[in-house]
Amino acid sequence: MAKMEVKTSLLDNMIGVGDMVLLEPLNEDSFINNLKKRFDHNEVYTYIGSVVISINPYRSLPIYTPEKVEEYRNRNFYELSPHIFALSDEAYRSLRDQDKDQCILITGESGAGKTEASKLVMSYVAAVCGKGAEVNQVKEQLLQSNPVLEAFGNAKTVRNDNSSRFGKYMDIEFDFKGDPLGGVISNYLLEKSRVVKQPRGERNFHIFYQILSGASEDFLCKLKLEQDFSRYNYLGLDSAKVNGVDDAANFRTVRNAMQIVGFMDHETQSVFEVVAAVLKLGNIEFKPESRVNGLDESKIKDKNELKEICELTGIDQSVLERAFSFRTVEAKQEKVSTTLNVAQAYYARDALAKNLYSRLFSWLVTRINESIKAQTKVRKKVMGVLDIYGFEIFEDNSFEQFIINYCNEKLQQIFIELTLKEEQEEYIREGIEWTHIEYFNNAIICDLIENNQTGILAMLDEECLRPGTVTDDTFLEKLNQVCATHQHFESRMSKCSRFLNDTSLPHSCFRIQHYAGKVMYQVEGFVDKNNDLLYRDLSQAMWKANHSLIKALFPEGNPAKINLKRPPTAGSQFKASVATLMKNLQTKNPNYIRCIKPNDKKAAHIFNDALVCHQIRYLGLLENVRVRRAGYAFRQAYEPCLERYKMLCKQTWPHWRGPARAGVEVLFNELEIPEEEFSFGRSKIFIRNPRTLFKLEDLRKQRLEDLATLIEKIYRGWKCRTHFLLMKKSQIVIASWYRRYAQQKKYQKIKSSAIIVQSYIRGWKARKLLRELKHQKRCNEAATIIAAYWHGTQARRELRRLKEEARNKHAIAVIWAYWLGYKVRREYRKFFRANAGRKIYEFTLQRLVQKYFLEMKNKMPSLSPIDKNWPARPYLFLDSTHKELKRIFHLWRCKKYRDQFTDQQKLIYEEKLEASELFKDKKALYPASVGQPFQGAYLEISKNPKYKKLKDAVDEKIIIAEVVNKINRANGKATSRIFLLTKNNVLLADQKSGNIKSEVPLGDVTKVSMSSQNDGFFAVHLKEGSGAAGKGDFLLSSDHLIEMATKLYRTTLSQTKQKLNIEISDEFLVQFRQDKVCVKFIQGSQKNGNIPTCKRKNNRLLEVAVP
Repeated sequence: MAKMEVKTSLLDNMIGVGDMVLLEPLNEDSFINNLKKRFDHNEVYTYIGSVVISINPYRSLPIYTPEKVEEYRNRNFYELSPHIFALSDEAYRSLRDQDKDQCILITGESGAGKTEASKLVMSYVAAVCGKGAEVNQVKEQLLQSNPVLEAFGNAKTVRNDNSSRFGKYMDIEFDFKGDPLGGVISNYLLEKSRVVKQPRGERNFHIFYQILSGASEDFLCKLKLEQDFSRYNYLGLDSAKVNGVDDAANFRTVRNAMQIVGFMDHETQSVFEVVAAVLKLGNIEFKPESRVNGLDESKIKDKNELKEICELTGIDQSVLERAFSFRTVEAKQEKVSTTLNVAQAYYARDALAKNLYSRLFSWLVTRINESIKAQTKVRKKVMGVLDIYGFEIFEDNSFEQFIINYCNEKLQQIFIELTLKEEQEEYIREGIEWTHIEYFNNAIICDLIENNQTGILAMLDEECLRPGTVTDDTFLEKLNQVCATHQHFESRMSKCSRFLNDTSLPHSCFRIQHYAGKVMYQVEGFVDKNNDLLYRDLSQAMWKANHSLIKALFPEGNPAKINLKRPPTAGSQFKASVATLMKNLQTKNPNYIRCIKPNDKKAAHIFNDALVCHQIRYLGLLENVRVRRAGYAFRQAYEPCLERYKMLCKQTWPHWRGPARAGVEVLFNELEIPEEEFSFGRSKIFIRNPRTLFKLEDLRKQRLEDLATLIEKIYRGWKCRTHFLLMKKSQIVIASWYRRYAQQKKYQKIKSSAIIVQSYIRGWKARKLLRELKHQKRCNEAATIIAAYWHGTQARRELRRLKEEARNKHAIAVIWAYWLGYKVRREYRKFFRANAGRKIYEFTLQRLVQKYFLEMKNKMPSLSPIDKNWPARPYLFLDSTHKELKRIFHLWRCKKYRDQFTDQQKLIYEEKLEASELFKDKKALYPASVGQPFQGAYLEISKNPKYKKLKDAVDEKIIIAEVVNKINRANGKATSRIFLLTKNNVLLADQKSGNIKSEVPLGDVTKVSMSSQNDGFFAVHLKEGSGAAGKGDFLLSSDHLIEMATKLYRTTLSQTKQKLNIEISDEFLVQFRQDKVCVKFIQGSQKNGNIPTCKRKNNRLLEVAVP
């Protein structure tokens, strides 16, 4: 990828012309050549004054990085090269600093990059506005609304793989600081006919393919779907897979975006169930049957699909089957039921599918608006972003192209009006004389379409509403009668003779000469598409569904609210929407982005001149340039103008000391520019002809070259002088250092010689002294060794004598002992032989048992009942005795341990046992609470004078007193409260004042809910209708959750004789006044350590992040 060249001004290093207002000469060929030249050099943005032309490069360019955002931030619009960021910054700064509401209008045909342009605008605004948790959440929700709407409203077409099939207008609301508060989205004319039929080479809406590709098998099974695209008639198979598009990954992105925007899990499930029902409607097929009276009716071929649809939507199968076979018409007090033939049944099926998907899309927009709307009611600044379909000219143009082109006519009208208005206001503001500008006013074309009496839409509505046979041909005849003489209307059947010979216009068509060119429309389908009828039987069947979302989508199906008045037509609804949009845009300061598609192949580096020329014509870009150039082609503030061109005049170079305007006047007089070529405004200089500006640029370029040569000359002289002085100074320093080095070397040599002589003399003296000391030492050691040898000899002699004497004494004692033993054995031999075996056995057994008990005495384990250690069995015959001793010892030490307990300790252990039964292996916090004693009274209310008022108000025994955090539903923040539990009541009191805030009888407490994770959050649910339930349930947080829940459970059981329900779940509902809010526990890292935090995600969801 080529690296983009950074420019510091619109006129610096200009490739072609950056602003088309400066193009010379101005014609269609030069316009296209300039765009092509810039496109070939990766310059995809070009200006027409303040309008941005954007050409789709069909590839990624390195011009949208965070560095680029900072480069264009707070810069003048013309200060840098053309970019969409420059327009976004100009709009945002005008909104923030000048308090002007802004709108950005993005137009162009399908595939020109409108959707990407709107994303770039929103991402730039998100990057430059304020920071903070709340602001970042709002920005993330605004940005994540795009993937959801793209999945449900975009499709692959022959011109664009991600074509928006609806118009979108988003109002982003800001506070006085310029930080986003929220937004509101409006959608226009979803192409719902695509649900049931797609042109060849195109796909249905993205969401159908994303579900089938990205959902798990279990999820698809719940939706009664299969992954095979060929199973569904509403999905075109020739373009089911798109190169470079990962539908499975996009499905995960959509689900994540829906969660970020604020969709609840059950809402997401309901949306996908409706999508699945629409997909399966296409598989319902009908067969003809003849009745007895000769009328044709239709029957469903295979009812399995119908059965699955009814299971998804909760509709009675017989009710929906009858709605597909019969139609009921009501007129005042009469009801007439008629059968539907096969063609009418297919029409009813497709109409239901289109209405169901269209209403689901509208509900999605409403639901997103509910989540992203501003929560505060302060005055807001608004920036609107309009991403709407461009002018469309196809081979076959129908009703959709007609109203799309009508919308573009209105946008062109307001574009010309606001552009002229902006020009006129600037001229008046600067004191420049305003001259009238001639331009084509397309109001006559708008009147042809929208006139309330003779407009085409009025004629279409009149045909749809009149009694009798109404067809597309009768509508065309009506147009021929009313619009025959209009100069922008053409028809083969027109009364005007000049069209009778035009054989290129078929009989079933009419042609309108739009501002962008002539467009031929096929009248086939105009009446049906304008009626947009859904049989009342189908509406009522949908309203009877047990599916809450589907029931909400069809309010007119309620029998109690039957309205016999005909619903408004599609054309009248779109006309009203366009009128509202135009009124909204006229209240804001406009900013324009004109998107152009360079080729039809969706390929990079290809520029199709004919295709681009066609778009330039219908976008009216040349007309825009001519309007802009009708007065003055270029204008610039005095300060930057003087700064840029001051080197062209000696009086202003290098510094001008006076006012900037005076300097510009001196400069232009010096250059002898004709007075008719420029005018002085109050703050700007206005230049009439681009040639004058280019002349200034040429003079500036030449002068810069001369200045560069002068600067180079001065720099070279300075560099040579500096180099000479440096060499001279260096020579002096080197000489002084060398002389110093030579003297140091000489001194070191003399010093080394002296040290060597000294060392030799000292060594000789030391060796002489050492020899004398060694001789003296040897003499002393010789006498000592001789004495030691003599003493050793004497000692060894004495030792041998003593050993011989001891051996003699021992021999006598041994002989005497053997003799006595012999005498005893001979005397008692006759008595010993008879009982020897038994005596030896009893003696041995006695000695073994005695030894066993003595060893057991020394090896006894501790007296702790939980100590399972026991000495090993020494002999097999003592096995039963060993086990019995172990049992007796354990019973004895358990009794000794129990005898130590007081009554209070026994109660505590009973509570610990109850807590184990309630929370062991269920609550992750339980193991940490086992070693903590249950104290109950953590606040010494009776001793602390701070709580005297609270003590006086409570006349019962307090079982537990603890400070807890009460969670605020509005923002998820915590407020400290005193939690008191007595025999009959639960009380919450203010920690500072001691005033009782809430008092709940134990009989009104129905349930306690908590998560399974390591947190202290719990909810106390109150009985509906009770006096204490007026403000809803309590959501609390405590450091002693296990103790509080156990004591509340035991006290409730003691007083009401009923077990309190303890619910342990990571997601539960809490009643706050009239609303139910979902409390959801998720795993997440915490900035403040291991403390769980509670955060409000939207009006229906509180998230608790647990480490």
